[in-house]
Amino acid sequence: MSVVNTFIVEDSPIIRDNLISALEEMAPVEVVGHAADESSALGWLRAGEQPCDLVIIDVFLKSGSGLGVLRALAQSGHRSRRVVLTNYATSEMRRQCAALGADRVFDKSTELDDLIAYCARMAEADAGSDSGPVPS
Repeated sequence: MSVVNTFIVEDSPIIRDNLISALEEMAPVEVVGHAADESSALGWLRAGEQPCDLVIIDVFLKSGSGLGVLRALAQSGHRSRRVVLTNYATSEMRRQCAALGADRVFDKSTELDDLIAYCARMAEADAGSDSGPVPS
């Protein structure tokens, strides 16, 4: 199983720290960076100093939005997988995120276990192949 290098875009330090702890403890994830706002996230991702397999994005940020991050990543052709982790996982928000290139949308309050399972499947898929979709 390979390790999933992950970048987190989350403005709440408490949520971000708890998410990092949970992911690194329960899934083959290494968090390689994080940002609290859209411009910092895009700056880090554009710099490309650290390989990143997965970007986990909250919709509402300190400034800017996760939708802006998704849009910019799609336009740049960034190769990482993108998932949204939000408290606002309505059907409309899921549709908007998918239209902007999100691979999945997870609800923070009810689907954290699903996110962890997704990361584990991603690591298994990456260990067997350099490309291809992650099983749902």
